[in-house]
Amino acid sequence: MAISTVRAITTTWHGSAGLQMGEQNEARHTSQLTTALCLDLIARCRNARLPGERIRLSIGADHIGYVKPALAAALQGFATETDTGLSIDPRNTPRFNEIAAALAPTFGFRIRREDFDVRSRPEGPVLAILDRGALPAFGVIGLGVHLNGYCRRPDGIHLWIAKRSATKKLDPGKYDNIVGGGISAGMTPRETLLKEAAEEAAIPEATLAHANEVSRIAYMMDRAEGLRRDLLVCYDVELPESFIPTPADGEVESFQLRPAAEILELLAADDLVKFNVNLVLIDFLLRHEILPDPGGTIATALAAQEPF
Repeated sequence: MAISTVRAITTTWHGSAGLQMGEQNEARHTSQLTTALCLDLIARCRNARLPGERIRLSIGADHIGYVKPALAAALQGFATETDTGLSIDPRNTPRFNEIAAALAPTFGFRIRREDFDVRSRPEGPVLAILDRGALPAFGVIGLGVHLNGYCRRPDGIHLWIAKRSATKKLDPGKYDNIVGGGISAGMTPRETLLKEAAEEAAIPEATLAHANEVSRIAYMMDRAEGLRRDLLVCYDVELPESFIPTPADGEVESFQLRPAAEILELLAADDLVKFNVNLVLIDFLLRHEILPDPGGTIATALAAQEPF
């Protein structure tokens, strides 16, 4: 659904009263299409219906994920059947990564050699570690940080947008936040933000002194790589007009500074933005009162997914 559809509406009116009514009707229709677009983007990230065909996976009594029947069968001997699904003996968790790596070629997921903490809930205790590439196959919660870097100009707020490298395995060449990354095992969201900002955009730590956590967005999504049960920890930072981010580690091809009012058109284009970044940008536009949401429909939909 493109925003240009809205702009293509033409109506002939006679007299000033009719013209004003036409403008009001067009504005109302534009708002309706904008709401429909945002609701569609949110719904795409929340298309998983659980458990569905998947089997609940636990460590001891703590629920950690969901696996498809074939993977569940391959876990026999490492996990045992219970009344609620499969359970891994907590004493066996040091072997979790080893087991996942052995199963990766058969079940088509890629070991990335980056460990994530395994938890039953985002703020819960760490129960195990698992390679990032295995998280979707096991339906384990993944935590990540996203940064909205913006500046204020006389004509309004402008937002820095990154274009992902064409060599990225996930969503190559798509638009992204200025900084984003998964929270590795043992790290906090703030530590991850500082690390990723330096690596991806050469943003000094001092520049992020006033970066504030502004929201947390959860979603459960079926994708080609498996089940994404993710929680995005979102930050805002107002940057000086003179600041220009620089691609530092090869994960970003380039950066663009765009008027925030144009971001909605970017979202409306056909699949140009990384799937979960749509949620972060919608949240930013809502909080900065750039995206109209008079009935609160979009905000309610965005907040509807509880963080597991």
